[in-house]
Amino acid sequence: MQDETPLIDWRLRLEARDDFFRHLSHEIRTPLNGVLGMMGLLSKTPLSPDQKAYLDTAVQSGELLLSLVNDFLDYARLDAGKIEFDLADLALEPLLQSVAELLAPKAHAGSIEIAWGLDPCLLSVCSDEGRLRQILYNLAGNAVKFTKSGGVEIRIDRLRPDEDNDHGIVLSVKDTGPGIALESQNRIFEAFGQIHPTHGSLYGGVGLGLVVVKKLTEAMNGQIELISALSEGTEFRICFKDMKFTKKPDLKSVSRPLKIGYAGHNHVLQRSLEGHIEALEHLWEEMVEEADIILIDRDYLDADKPKAPDGKALILLAPEQREEIAHWRGLGFSGYLIKPVRRQSLLQRLNTLSINKAGAPKLSDEGLDDERAALLTPLGLHVLLVEDNPVNALLAQALLKREGCSFERVSTGEAALMVAAKQVFDVILMDLGLPGMDGMQITRLMRAQNYDGCIYALTANAFEEDRKAALLAGMDGFLTKPIDPKALRQAMSQIRPRPKMAS
Repeated sequence: MQDETPLIDWRLRLEARDDFFRHLSHEIRTPLNGVLGMMGLLSKTPLSPDQKAYLDTAVQSGELLLSLVNDFLDYARLDAGKIEFDLADLALEPLLQSVAELLAPKAHAGSIEIAWGLDPCLLSVCSDEGRLRQILYNLAGNAVKFTKSGGVEIRIDRLRPDEDNDHGIVLSVKDTGPGIALESQNRIFEAFGQIHPTHGSLYGGVGLGLVVVKKLTEAMNGQIELISALSEGTEFRICFKDMKFTKKPDLKSVSRPLKIGYAGHNHVLQRSLEGHIEALEHLWEEMVEEADIILIDRDYLDADKPKAPDGKALILLAPEQREEIAHWRGLGFSGYLIKPVRRQSLLQRLNTLSINKAGAPKLSDEGLDDERAALLTPLGLHVLLVEDNPVNALLAQALLKREGCSFERVSTGEAALMVAAKQVFDVILMDLGLPGMDGMQITRLMRAQNYDGCIYALTANAFEEDRKAALLAGMDGFLTKPIDPKALRQAMSQIRPRPKMAS
């Protein structure tokens, strides 16, 4: 009989290694939460130009450290074969939209555009959402880092668009950056490989991001391809030959297709808009003078540009330019679109500005506000914060105050049970790593006692299985530390206040 002791010993070593990396992740991210969070709060206070420059450098260094931690942990877990996949039906448009919008602030800060495109026939795929998002985010984030003009486009297409089938997709991330020399292309897929020795100091990173993408791709039965040349940009293409997809029904827009024109300098933005227009069954018009509706990029115009032609133009703005909306409407524009442009928002505005019986466009898209353009208003929620770490608690309380929320804080799960039984909270922010009973145990107990309020996990554990475990325990959402103010606001804005107890 074969001795199974060495096999059992190896499995125990792998489990111990996995526990070590999980613990390491928590221990590193917890103080990073305090460092990045407090620097974020400091950035909202009055600062001199020198102080702001110093703070921006510190934030970039902290974000780089966090990125390195994530890359190291993913690499180690992939190397140990510890990645599991949770296959489910995944809508593609929201996936592409969210990745592009998450990277948009960095892209716009570097004076480039980030845009997305989707095969008009594709609705969803059967895949692991977290892993597919990670692949797109790593590739697109890398492209944004190296691209200094033009932009980055993220796309998902059918692998064989001319055939009648239900499987095979291609993910692509294409940039207008410096390109990669042929002799350097294999090196970037090696662990700790860099295109050039100076890139680590110039751009940050140790060369693990693309290795993680390659390993994830192969674990999902995909193949990655690099297409690049110096001074000609770079494209990464990932083919999943066996990934099943669902087609969308025919999309009907306005009764008569509009001719849409674009005025701007950025070809990445233009290609993305052309794809959206094609998907919405309108007509792209190269000659602006012949178009029914003109999409004009804000960067193409000066702020004092004369009013828009014939009131049939939409201005394209970055989220940070939202305060200019009234200005451009006053100059004759029919409305606005926020970049990266959402296909559904474009459809709504084109329908609103469609040709009427008199043959003239309606004058305005008012009432079709994009939440990215909305000026921030207080959320006004009553929150129970369950957090034992004093630094993390201070940060969370400061963020809640900025959002106009009232709150109470307790440091143990047992205290949370008692307080929640006496007061009505709109949401409970529950740290998972509590002393005594942890956050998931407390949540399961509360749900067993028929507590029906909203509970969000707060955790420094960034692994996908931690998110899934929190949802299975009965939590409604999952926020990773360091807490991102935008992610916190987005999560909290979806919560509706609960009726208060009668006194």
